[in-house]
Amino acid sequence: MDLYEKVMEMARRRGFLWPSFEIYGGVSGFITYGPLGAVLKRKIEDKWREWFVHKQDFVEIETPIIMPEIVFKASGHLEHFTDAITECLKCRRKFRADHLIEDAIGETVEGLSTEELTKIIMEKNIKCPECGGDLDQVKEFNLMFQTTIGPYSDNIGFARPEAAQGMFVEFKRVYIAERERLPLGIAQIGKVLRNEISPRKGPIRLREFTIMEVEVFIDPENINSCPYFDEVKDEELRLLTADMRMKNEKEPIEVTAEEAVKKGLILTEWQAYFMVISKFFLLDLGIPWEKQRFKEQLPWEKAHYSKQTYDHEVLLQRFGWVEVAGHAYRTDYDLSRHIQHSKEDLYAFKEFPEPKIVEKTVVKPLKHVIGKEFRKDAAKVIEAISKTPPEEIIKAFETKGYFEVDGIKVEPRHVSIEKVKEKISGKKFIPHVVEPSFGADRLVYATLEHAYTEKDGRVVLRLPIDLAPIQVAVFPLVSKDGLPEVAKRVYRMLKDEGFTAIYDETGSIGRRYARVDEIGVPIAVTVDYMTLEDNTVTLRNRDTWSQVRTRINDLPELLHKYFRKKIKFENLGIPYTPTEEGGG
Repeated sequence: MDLYEKVMEMARRRGFLWPSFEIYGGVSGFITYGPLGAVLKRKIEDKWREWFVHKQDFVEIETPIIMPEIVFKASGHLEHFTDAITECLKCRRKFRADHLIEDAIGETVEGLSTEELTKIIMEKNIKCPECGGDLDQVKEFNLMFQTTIGPYSDNIGFARPEAAQGMFVEFKRVYIAERERLPLGIAQIGKVLRNEISPRKGPIRLREFTIMEVEVFIDPENINSCPYFDEVKDEELRLLTADMRMKNEKEPIEVTAEEAVKKGLILTEWQAYFMVISKFFLLDLGIPWEKQRFKEQLPWEKAHYSKQTYDHEVLLQRFGWVEVAGHAYRTDYDLSRHIQHSKEDLYAFKEFPEPKIVEKTVVKPLKHVIGKEFRKDAAKVIEAISKTPPEEIIKAFETKGYFEVDGIKVEPRHVSIEKVKEKISGKKFIPHVVEPSFGADRLVYATLEHAYTEKDGRVVLRLPIDLAPIQVAVFPLVSKDGLPEVAKRVYRMLKDEGFTAIYDETGSIGRRYARVDEIGVPIAVTVDYMTLEDNTVTLRNRDTWSQVRTRINDLPELLHKYFRKKIKFENLGIPYTPTEEGGG
């Protein structure tokens, strides 16, 4: 077995995660988290909050998974969120075309059009990998799950493919609630769905997964004024830039965050800041720096909303370099599109040092003309004119001769256009957005793979101690002579103190140590015969198998300090070498 198979076999057997719906043969692209996996995933999410929300005084919201069609029409997802698909003309199996071609010819074809992919299939005579049949022309397949909202078939909704749109459509509410201050970071953790054509790679590519995103709204005139940048400017980043990739260079360069911004390798201080924080976050998950890199997306790889995106990748044994996060500079694309489609005010406001007298163009609806001509639609037309920026209406008049409102053509004779002078104290603007976005499920697997070790023929899951689903195991040395009763009292005390703990008296002490090593329990507390004499217990370290001895009454305080990383294991008690069987 390779490392991936070992990790997944352990994960299934010990209750971390496994493929969903196994009793019905399974459905690819879905996984279930077991008792240990659900806790590990939640702890990774909480750690992400520490690094990306609490540290910066950002805020977190929760928005619906199902959204109306207009949201994704505005965002561009209906048009752009697609993959290339081809179908076998014989067995009717469907495949993601670029993956099928790459498997067949061993070359990357990302960024090619459907016509170019079809041409390669024909020229290379690529057949269906299942039955050998001919393949149909390559087409675009939208990856969003579609549904209806309520009983009416024309009320179309979609499951969100990213959490970001929830933050954009609710931006103004949060902006007002947060006293109209920028920069404003809005975070969200939640489920998203992508109807992948042929998901592979287990937990690495899923149809339903958890995303952790922050949208940071900033003044476009101050994109390089990140207040936290000085804290990280000297930290190194390993970058594989788009230019390097175009030249087929494979090894990343190491530059400081400050150098990367000054040289234009990273467009904003905010992106560079979050890339450094992302590095620290993954180190905190136990993923070493040499197994991390940042790869800039090529022009044809970038999402439709992105001016620049760096993928944060980790090295996995079976899959190579795998993206676990994306750091995108989305500019004002999303808010501009939602302003355009909703006609709502999603602007921010910035005060001038001194008020100014400015001349501005005002477009006013001629209500009597509009009312007489459009009748029942008059109110809608008047509202649209009032909410639309004057320059947008004037541009429509100049280019098309009319301004359109839900199919209704508003002509220059329906409005008055005036120049007025006005004293203003500031200006409205559309904030730009920098986004760090993480896939929680990929991070769960990457954390498990990098924690998985073998020692003397047994598995030791060396999870960071603050990620371990179970913190403490409590054992009686043997299940007699009053030891279980004392051990249960210790167990209940630790539970009452808030520790996640398990109790086990089944099998030899050595087997029990092996079981908890495999699920990553950092500390095993053993009650033995000496406990009955002096009220002390042994504490065994998962990673080193070394032991110390300490008083039961001191356990809560010492363990609280240990799991907060205030003291090291050797400071938990006096070094001890057991004379009984077991102990590693």
